[in-house]
Amino acid sequence: MEETNTTDLSLSNVTSGYEHFQYIYPSDCIRHYWLLIIAGVSICICLCGLMGNMLVLWFLGFQMKKNPFTVYVLNLAVADLLLLLFLPAYFTLDILQQIYCLSPLQYASTYDILSTLFMFSYFASMYLLSAMSLERCLSVLFPIWYRCHRPKHLSGITCGVLWALAALFASLLSFACIFYVSCRETWHGVSTVNILIFSLLPFLSNLALFIKLRCGTRRRHPGKLYVAVLLSVTFLFIFGIPYSLMVSINNYYSNEFCYYVTLLLTSLNSSVNPVIYFLVGGCRQRCFRGSATDALRRVFEEKAPSEDGSRGPGDTAAETSL
Repeated sequence: MEETNTTDLSLSNVTSGYEHFQYIYPSDCIRHYWLLIIAGVSICICLCGLMGNMLVLWFLGFQMKKNPFTVYVLNLAVADLLLLLFLPAYFTLDILQQIYCLSPLQYASTYDILSTLFMFSYFASMYLLSAMSLERCLSVLFPIWYRCHRPKHLSGITCGVLWALAALFASLLSFACIFYVSCRETWHGVSTVNILIFSLLPFLSNLALFIKLRCGTRRRHPGKLYVAVLLSVTFLFIFGIPYSLMVSINNYYSNEFCYYVTLLLTSLNSSVNPVIYFLVGGCRQRCFRGSATDALRRVFEEKAPSEDGSRGPGDTAAETSL
């Protein structure tokens, strides 16, 4: 009898097929050893990412004064932390199911809850990083407007709206796919929005701005925070988006191995940001100096204009806005 795919994290397939899942596992219930390997590696990555994001939360929450961009980074660390908590729980259920011959029917509701929570944190992480990167571009392109006319609480309001949008999309997908209401169309719509607006647009805009800064007539070295944001957006495009693509493809072609690989990449995407902050902040003349907190401070603290008196007034204002 053909096996039903019940282990991928797509909301369109978490519960579908359970009513047909009535065969009995053989004595050797481990069907896919590669699944255990991928799940084990992903859990290890998630644990490392949890420690890194907790360090960022502790530093930004208790050791540094808030500024518009640290508000985004703080919310982004929370979203990544949630994802790195929910994903190991999902993998643990799969490992127990494989080892102890458990039927997916016993955990159908748990799978649904974990899938919805995973989607919520996955969307929130993507949206917050995209908003932060786009605002960083605006601060470089329109430095005078940004310094003089930017609303005071724009970062907090934007983060609140994006958390609500992530919750709305996750709830919509959960309802559509669990109750079989236009699941395929809903997934296509959400995936298209995520890929075009919250991934491709920030990546291309940050890349174009970086090229302009480095190759323009007035070459300038981008600030550390800008470099960190550009790297984070690049890794989102490489590691984060494949999951959305595979979920959309799954409506036509199901491949369980590819799904678990994209989940592994998603765990990497949520774990890599603290590493980026440390490497960018700790890099001085091709060597790394100071502690992790010193590296984070160098990334997130804004330079004062007086620190670069050798430049002209226009260049100084542009440099400190990067």
